[in-house]
Order: sequence, then structure tokens, then C-alpha cells
Amino acid sequence: MKTKKLLTAFVLLMVALIAGCVKDDFAEIVGVCPEVESTSPVDKATGVSLSKVITVTFNEQMNPATIKATSFTIHGLSPVAGTITYNDRTASFTPTNPLIANITYTGRITTTVKDMMGNAIQEDYVWTFSTDATPAVTLTSPFNNEAGVLLNKVITAQFNMAMLPSTLNGTTFTLKNGTTPVLGTVSYNGTNLSFAPTVNLLSETEYTATITTGAKSLAGIPMAANYEWKFSTGQVPAVLSTDPLNNAISVPLDKIISARFNMTMDPLSLMGTTFSIKQGTTPVYGSVTYNGTDLFFIPSGNLLPSTEYTATINTTAKSPTGIPMAADYVWKFTTLSTTAPTVTSTSPFNLETAVIVKKIVTAKFSMLMDPLTLNGSTFTLYRGTTPVVGTITYNGDDLSFVPFGDLLPGTEYTATITTGAKNLAGIALAANYIWKFTTVAPLAPTIISTNPINLTTGVVLNKVVTATFSVPMDPTTIIGANYTLQIGTTPVTGVVTYANSVAYFTPSSDLLPNTEYTVTVTTGVKNVPGTAMLNNYVWKFTTRAAAAAEPLFSSIFGSFGGNAGITNQGIYTVINNGSIGTTAASTLVTGFHDSTGDIYTETPLNIGDVKGRIYTDAPPPVIFEAGGPYGGNAVTMAIAQEGLLAARNFYNSISPASKPGGITLDNDELGGRTLAPGIYTSGSSYNISLVDLTLDAQGDANAVWIFQVPTALTVGTPSGARSVLLINGALAKNVYWYVGTAAVINYAGGGIMVGTIIANSGVTLSSPGNSTNTTVQTVLNGRAISLVSAVTMVNTIINVPE
Repeated sequence: MKTKKLLTAFVLLMVALIAGCVKDDFAEIVGVCPEVESTSPVDKATGVSLSKVITVTFNEQMNPATIKATSFTIHGLSPVAGTITYNDRTASFTPTNPLIANITYTGRITTTVKDMMGNAIQEDYVWTFSTDATPAVTLTSPFNNEAGVLLNKVITAQFNMAMLPSTLNGTTFTLKNGTTPVLGTVSYNGTNLSFAPTVNLLSETEYTATITTGAKSLAGIPMAANYEWKFSTGQVPAVLSTDPLNNAISVPLDKIISARFNMTMDPLSLMGTTFSIKQGTTPVYGSVTYNGTDLFFIPSGNLLPSTEYTATINTTAKSPTGIPMAADYVWKFTTLSTTAPTVTSTSPFNLETAVIVKKIVTAKFSMLMDPLTLNGSTFTLYRGTTPVVGTITYNGDDLSFVPFGDLLPGTEYTATITTGAKNLAGIALAANYIWKFTTVAPLAPTIISTNPINLTTGVVLNKVVTATFSVPMDPTTIIGANYTLQIGTTPVTGVVTYANSVAYFTPSSDLLPNTEYTVTVTTGVKNVPGTAMLNNYVWKFTTRAAAAAEPLFSSIFGSFGGNAGITNQGIYTVINNGSIGTTAASTLVTGFHDSTGDIYTETPLNIGDVKGRIYTDAPPPVIFEAGGPYGGNAVTMAIAQEGLLAARNFYNSISPASKPGGITLDNDELGGRTLAPGIYTSGSSYNISLVDLTLDAQGDANAVWIFQVPTALTVGTPSGARSVLLINGALAKNVYWYVGTAAVINYAGGGIMVGTIIANSGVTLSSPGNSTNTTVQTVLNGRAISLVSAVTMVNTIINVPE
């Protein structure tokens, strides 16, 4: 029996060896047929890492040569490329590239895989698995394009899965205002990222938040793309105005205190203690109401008089979006007094003497007054019984009365403020307030300049004799009996006129040649208030030796700066026997003073002495002597305009168009020449640069030279001055320079130029570098007139010819 069992087993073994590994419907010979024992990932696995190495473990050692790309495959959206290795019953598939997220893959081991005995797997082994999903942002706060975001907002983002915390940081999350990053702290919990800014966000500003693809899931899967969203912060509420204003005084006792915001507010945030009024530390009880943008505090009873109150709106006041004010808004005010107002001081003070005649009368009150009660009825100024007409103004607690004209000198005035003057509470002065003052005694008028000046010789025979007074005079006193011209004791007949503080004596006929004349202005002349000169004013002059032809052009102006002004630098500039002028404002004349004492922007280093007057447009100079200012008014402007017109007319009369046929020299250099009288015409410009120019009158005192220069006239060089010499009776008054553009006279400083220069576009005498040079002065025996541009001079002496 035993032998029979052994034989049966042997037979079965031989059948297996001959037929190979076979499975049937009933049994399997374990350990003989190869089969897949396990896989990684297992069948139906989910959340598989994208970097996963897929492995298959068999139940026995397999033939490595049968495990290859055709027998071990992974397939997703398409076949997956990879490397296959085998070791100790386990085959491994390493994908060439990371797997794709959120995809189901199919693994397959085919029947071509065999064991070491050549036995194949009986059927393909197939299993599936799914990779991790891609992380994504599902929710943000603020949401994209949200407006009115709070300034202390913590920005959050929620992901669709748990994330790798180490990938959520200041690099992968940013918040920017334009290109400016916002500093803050990034934190992460669960699926939520939070960013807390270090300081509050700016109001009314757009911000951009970004989470980059550097943010990864726990499986190391990055986001598919950067996630970006924007939001805008809200406006910070603020108080625009209050009633009463900050530091207001004399506030009515029944005042309702109000504040206006820059926007509508959350009404619920304006209740309770948000709006408070205190007297010191004591709260004022009342009710708070709100309408539109206005907040009101209605005290339960009247406020106390003469008391300071503090109003406060604190930061619990918020906008409808919940944005609070940046800081408490605090202001103060003081209620009105119930005591009667008083006058605390006046100017002039009571019984003051020697008050200037241009005085503005003022009074200061003890408190704010009702401006409507300060008028010509409640304030009066009288000279005896004669009222003074003027304008009343009120500012703060000061009343001012500006008389329409000067007060009379040496006169007592009475000022009165009546009980009709009331404070803001309607309380009147307890009694009329009266004070008196006396104006300064009248100053005697003086003569400040004459033309001709005393002891002048060579005076022209058709001379109009003038005297300029220190103050406006009474025209009825400027008459022949008080203004005389005599030869010895013989009176000269003539006409006496007066205008703008200047008296004129116009002889009925030409004066005699080579004769001394005496001019007398007597004490019969008086100023407007009626004050006479203290003494007769007498001066003399002598006419020229023989009747000579009058100059082609004569003017009171030694220099004229068109419509652009005149500037002086240095302290040695003098205008002798003449005036200066411009049709520009007086402020464009700098560095000069004139015979009236008017000063035009002089400094210690820029002082120019004009022996005559300065004629300009307004405004009057701000520095002047007693009785001034005399310049910068309509009268001086009219004289300036008349002078400019005369100069322009003469300029046109000596132009090449008006006087053609002038002598044309072989070149435009005048230096080194001796020229006879005549008209000389340049093709372009004239220069006196090599040596001096000499003008020879050849014994004719009436000889005239006209130089027509279409463009520029230049005298001297940057390194040296040149002069114009007059010989054989030549006179500076008979030399004329027509200059089409600008004239530059001895820029290096020094030299003597002669003649009347009329240039269209400016005259320059010397240069700023000579302003502090005490040894170099530039001399012009003539006139420097510009029709349009400015005249500038540095340490220049102009001697104006008769």
C-alpha cells in the first residue's frame, strides 16, 4: 500500500514537470506558478505622490530579462516613460518626469513576465491609482476687487487642501502697494494662510496680494499658477470743520456745538461717549444727533459765560465700513463774557501831542465786538465841531479809522466811541469813550533843488528856471511877487507857474549872454496848510558867453531805463545836473536816492546820488524823508512818459531813414580817428577799442556829430577803457549816438564817454566787478537813454550837459 502511494506522487510530479505551471478551475499548485504578490501604490490608491516610484513584488524570483518596458507599463493620459529595474522579487518603475496631479494611472504586468523556470504569469495583472490633487486658493479675505477694506485688516487665503507650511512665507506670499512691498508676518494653520501687516495699511490705496507657485501641498505639489487678487482700502474719516472754530471766543451761551466729517459716518459709532464737551474735567451733559455728515451736541442747558470748553470726538467714530478716525479730534472754545466791554488802549493815546498828520486812529477793546455796531455813528473824529471823514475797519478786537486825507498840522482832534458799540453778546459800552490828541506843528517848507543850481555858469539863454519844494505848496502863493528873476536890481519879466511841488519861471524872452542872474523865492510862498518858508531862498547863475545854437536834443534826464528800470551798483555813482526815469514801477529802480530824500532800494554797497529827481510809475518808495514820498505816483509817471516820448521822437529823427547819406568809414573801428563834424553811418556796429576817438570842432562851438549805429555800440575792451576826446570847441551836448540794439560803455571801468546815447535795447556802463573798486569810475558827459530795456551802471558819473 505504501509503495502504491509513493508511485502516485511521483507520477503527479512528472506530469507537472512535463506540462509546466497550470491553473484550473479547482486548484493551484502554490509556489509553482508566478504571480503578483503586491504593488505600491496598491490598487485603487489615491493621493499618490507625483514623484512616486511604482513597484511590483512577485511571489518568487523572476527572470529579470522578461521585466521590461513592454511587460511593465504605467499609463495615464498617455504612456508614462520611465526606467525599470528588478531586485529580489521586486520590479521598480521610476518615471522619467513627475506624475501629473489629480490623474488616475493604470499599471500593467503582462503575461510575458516569467520566472526562472520559464513559467509565465497566467494573465495580465492590472491595477489603478490616483495622484494628489493640485493645491489651489478657494477663498480670500478681502475678496478680489473688494473696496473699503479696513486699514488694520489681516489678509487671509484658504486652500483646497493642507499645505506644506515651510513653503508659505514672505517669498511665496507678498502684499504690495504698487511696487512697494508691505512688511508683515505670514502664518499658516490647517488650510488657512494669514498675513498680518506690521503697520496699518494706507487709506484709499489699492493693494495687490500674490501667492506664488512656490506654495506647495504636503505632497510637494505646487500650485498650477500664481494666484493674485486686489483690494482697496477705505477712506479714513476726519473732521473737516467745527462750529465753533478751534480757539473761538465770545461763543454764545446757548450754542449747539457741531462738527462736519469728510464722509457719511456709521451713526451707531457716534453715540455715547464718542462726542464729549468738558469744562476742564467736568463733562457737559447733552444729547448727540447726527445728520448726513454733521454731528451735533446739544447741551442740556446754557454754557457758562467767560469759560473755556474742550470738545472731543474720539476714534470710536467710524465710517460705514468700520474705519475709525486716525486720532481723537480735539478743539477748544471760550464763551462770551456777560460784562460790559471797555476800551483798553488807543493810538494816539489821550492828550498825545506831535501826532503825525497821516495818523490812522485806532482803539483796542477788552473783548470781541459786534462789527455791525462799529460804524460812522458809533465812532467819530472831530476837529473842533468839524467831522473828519474816513473809513472804519474792525479786526479781532481792534477798531481802525483811516482819514480820507492828511490831518491838519498843529490841530487838536477829539475821538469818540459811543455806547452804540456792543460786544457779540449785545452788551454796550457803559459810557461814551472820549480822547483827544494834537497833530505835529507844521513844518516850514523848503526848497530842495533848483535848476540851474547855485553859481552855475554857461546857462542856455532860453532857460526855464525851476525850484522844487519839499512839500506840496499853495499854488495861490506861487506868484510873480514871491518868485523873481533879476539882473542886479532890474527885474526880468516872465510867467510863474506851479505844478507837482515845482515852481517855474519862464522869461518872456531869451536871457542876455554872459550875464549873472539872481533868483529869489520869498517867504510869501506857503505850503498847503499855510506855513510859510522861514527865509527867502536866493541863488545865482550866469548865462553863456555868446549866443550859441541850442542842442538838437535836451532833456531833464541823465539816464532813462525804458520800461525796464535802472540799476546801480557801487557807492560812487552820481547823476549831476539831471534826473533819471523809467515808465516801469518804482521797484525797478535800485541803488539810488534823489534830491527829495526818496530812496529806491539802496544798500550799504549800492548808493547812487541823483542830484535831480527820480520819475517812475507807482508804488511810492517805502523809505523817504519827512514830507515824502514824492515819487512813484501818477505825476512822476506822466513826466517819465513825456520824457520817453521825447527821446523816442528824437531817436527816430536822427535815424538813417530820417537822415540818410551819412559818411561811411572804411571800417567800424572809430578808435584812433580824428573826426570832423558830420553824420557817420555804420553798416553794422561801431567800436572804440584800439585807442581813443577824437572829435574836432575846428573852432565851431555849434559843431554837431551824429553817429548812426544799426546794431551795437561798444566802447573799450574787457581789459581796458577808452575815451572820446573833444578838441577845438567841441561840446558834449552836440554829440549824439543812435544805437539800434544795445550800448556797452567801458565794461572794464574808467574812461570818459561823451554825447547823448539813445539805444533801443539797453545801456551798460562799467561792470559788476568794479562795484567795490574805489579807484575806477566811469564817466559819461552826456545821457544814457534806453527806449525799451534797462540801464545798468556801476560807479558811474553822468554829467548832464546844459
